[in-house]
Amino acid sequence: MPNFMFLGSLNMMLAVILGAFGAHGLKSRVTPEQLAWWHTGVEYHVWHALGLFGIGVLLLSQPALNTAKPAGWLLQAGIVIFSGSLYAMTLGAPRWFGAITPVGGLAFIAGWAMLAFASLKLGH
Repeated sequence: MPNFMFLGSLNMMLAVILGAFGAHGLKSRVTPEQLAWWHTGVEYHVWHALGLFGIGVLLLSQPALNTAKPAGWLLQAGIVIFSGSLYAMTLGAPRWFGAITPVGGLAFIAGWAMLAFASLKLGH
C-alpha cells in the first residue's frame, strides 16, 4: 500500500523549503509577477500535501477503502504539474509552459472528487 502519510510529509517539507527559498532567495531576483506565481505554487503545494497526509491517515484507519488511493495519486500529480509548472516558469521556463498548469488543477479537482466519492463508502 502506498504510504500517503510519508508522501504528504515529504511534500510538506519540500513546500516549506521552496516557500523559504521564494521568500529569501528569489525576492530580489524575479519580478513581482513571478514571485506571485511561486507563492501560488507553494500555497497549493502545502494544501494538497496536507490532503495527501489526510488520505494516509484515512487509509490507516480504513485500509479497505481502495477508492482513496487514486485520489492520493491525483493529488500528487496535481502538485507536480500545477505547482511544478509555476515553479518552472518562475525560474525561467517559457511563459507558454503555464499552459500545463490547468492540467494540474484538474488533477486536484479529480482527486478531491474521488476522495468525496470514497468517503461515501464509509459507514456502509
